[in-house]
Amino acid sequence: MLRILEFLYRLRALLLFVFLEIIAIWMVVRNNSPQGAAFFNSSMALTGSLLKTQADIVGFFNLAEENQDLASQNAELLQQITLLTPYDSLSEEGLDSAFRASYTVQSARVVGQTLRLTQNHLTINKGSNQGVKEGMGIFNQEGIVGRVKSVSKNYAVGISLLNTGLLVSSKIKSSDVFGSINWDANDPQFAKMLYIPRHVLASPGDTVVTSGYNAIFPEGILIGTISEVAPADDQNYLEITVRLSTDFSKLNHVYLIENTELSELDSLYQKAEISDEY
Repeated sequence: MLRILEFLYRLRALLLFVFLEIIAIWMVVRNNSPQGAAFFNSSMALTGSLLKTQADIVGFFNLAEENQDLASQNAELLQQITLLTPYDSLSEEGLDSAFRASYTVQSARVVGQTLRLTQNHLTINKGSNQGVKEGMGIFNQEGIVGRVKSVSKNYAVGISLLNTGLLVSSKIKSSDVFGSINWDANDPQFAKMLYIPRHVLASPGDTVVTSGYNAIFPEGILIGTISEVAPADDQNYLEITVRLSTDFSKLNHVYLIENTELSELDSLYQKAEISDEY
């Protein structure tokens, strides 16, 4: 122990210099917007690169499981194509043209995420160079994942559904009654469904999906199933607990969905002084 202290004492000048340098850099970044923005972009790119390397190593050992999942998804898609083939004439009537015109989808890979915070985020390996934009929705084959918050050239950071600051407009599929999904920072497998009136008949096992009432997600993307229904402190509403369909501990590949009419909707909401719920 004495030798360690003597060693640190000999390096006291260097340690003091490094300490003061860190303070100086922190003050410059914190108090100057251009330097702060440059530092944020550089750190996000460096962090994204390191997380991508880590994810590549971990992903190598999970290839067998991932390939099995992809094979299962391809089988389901082939089955859906087979079932829909006899009804191709429906598309000529334009029944689904609104969805195709309003939303575009691309795939991405999760290279890092947090799970133990109250405001969790995830990092994906695509950015502005690949057409990713702030506000795009994130989901996977299991259900809703979150929303893109910040974008660099080749990476993006998204707000996870496990983030107390994110609300997702949702509805109970069986009754079409809509509310909002919000995580309460407790169990990462469960979230709360808010603003469901007390008179509504909601039962454990009911499916909860996106309502389509916001500008991020289209209607019908799975969120989870109701696990518990009880009276809330506010006697006008129910307290509904939803088991999330997405297993955030196994996130790997996701899909990014963009509403191509989002800018027009945002402009309209601003004129009407309406705050859109993400």
